[in-house]
Amino acid sequence: MIVLHGYTGSGNCYKPALAMTQLGIAYQWREVDILKGESRTPAFLAKNANGRIPLLEVKPGRYLAESNAMLCFLAEGSALLPADRWARAKVLEWLFFEQYSHEPFIATIRYWVAIQKSAEANAAKIVDMRPKGYAALGVMETQLLKTPFLAGEVYTIADIALYAYTHVADEGGFDLTAYPALRGWLARVAAQPGHVTMHDAAAT
Repeated sequence: MIVLHGYTGSGNCYKPALAMTQLGIAYQWREVDILKGESRTPAFLAKNANGRIPLLEVKPGRYLAESNAMLCFLAEGSALLPADRWARAKVLEWLFFEQYSHEPFIATIRYWVAIQKSAEANAAKIVDMRPKGYAALGVMETQLLKTPFLAGEVYTIADIALYAYTHVADEGGFDLTAYPALRGWLARVAAQPGHVTMHDAAAT
């Protein structure tokens, strides 16, 4: 069985867990407490030299890091990752957007505020980074005014990747009131067959 090494409450860990649940892929969740340094132990570093979660143990001794790489691996051959060359490229476009323009701001601020409880210590950084997070939400809003899902008419791993931290953006102090199309999309993603919450995904 696939083992997902992750931290409960992490959006990056939630992505492959949600995808596997929706694809009917059995997996076991193995908790790694990043606040206690468990991803930096010699044993963990032997599995992922980057010392980060999530880590997908496809089979004993075979590990895959990086959440969006996991999504591509898991969704191969399914409707969540189109076979058409252009449609697939559009999905990948959103995966790169998530890692470069969205996650560094929205996820990082949420981590400081809601998980690490270090908002005061990082106050200046938060003030600087928050507009960049809102800019990413604005890009999503523009697309979602045109199509029901980010890469077009159908639900894909692009939606899983962006949903993970967008649906908990409020935990980092982001106000989604001004983004009605985005809020509608959040509801559509949550209504997809096999959807599970972030915490339920970690209970497997």
